[in-house]
Amino acid sequence: MPKFVIFLLLFFLSFNLQAQTWDLGGSVGAAGYMGDLNPNNPLQVSGISFGIFGARNFDGYWSLKLKYTFGQIAAADSTSSNPQLRQRNLSFRNTLNELSLLTEFNFFKYIPEVGQNRFTPFVYVGLGAVAYNPQTRYDGHIYDLRPLKTEGESKPYSSVAFSIPYGVGFKYNFSGKWNFIADIGYRNPSTDYLDDVSGNYPKKSQLTTPLAQALSDRSGEETGVYVGSAGTQRGDARPHDTYMFFSLSVSFTFISSKCYY
Repeated sequence: MPKFVIFLLLFFLSFNLQAQTWDLGGSVGAAGYMGDLNPNNPLQVSGISFGIFGARNFDGYWSLKLKYTFGQIAAADSTSSNPQLRQRNLSFRNTLNELSLLTEFNFFKYIPEVGQNRFTPFVYVGLGAVAYNPQTRYDGHIYDLRPLKTEGESKPYSSVAFSIPYGVGFKYNFSGKWNFIADIGYRNPSTDYLDDVSGNYPKKSQLTTPLAQALSDRSGEETGVYVGSAGTQRGDARPHDTYMFFSLSVSFTFISSKCYY
């Protein structure tokens, strides 16, 4: 387990368990991605997401949440409206496993069951770590792309990246201590390889296997004309990919005798 993930767990669990209110909940939703294979649409959904979380609520406005989120993202040049991207013909799918520590701020004072406000918009920002593994389908089989070093990397890029989650949402206390939450948030991870695409096409001699050579330049699979000359652009100029989670959640609030209301 990454050291940063262990730190998040210990940091969260170090709080006094007799705190004023706590939330436990789960979420389902969708995941999306922006990067070299989807450069322009920040709302493009490409897979499912689900998660579980616990939160400590401090004063009706501020809370600290620890959340695990699973998500699936994917993209294919073949579906693009851009003829240059269709010619490049790359594709990927990826499974994301994120652990994040989020600070939330409610615009209205929100204390389920005993508070005056039954709903509030909120914003959040935090820190996270995400494990990822880009794959692609080729000749009827699924291959992991990271070990193939398709851009001629000297060693495979990391399978874990740090991320900065941020987003907006809405909470509604629909019954007693039960809450409905809808939110959308983006993540800026410390990697440009969620899609296995980042820089330029490598020299063929840098690719050690026929499979790596085939998956590095897929432009000629339909036409027989390959355009991936060494040193020419394979990815876009952005230094990092971005991923998104849209979540619908239900949580239960535990209110102790030390409740601040």
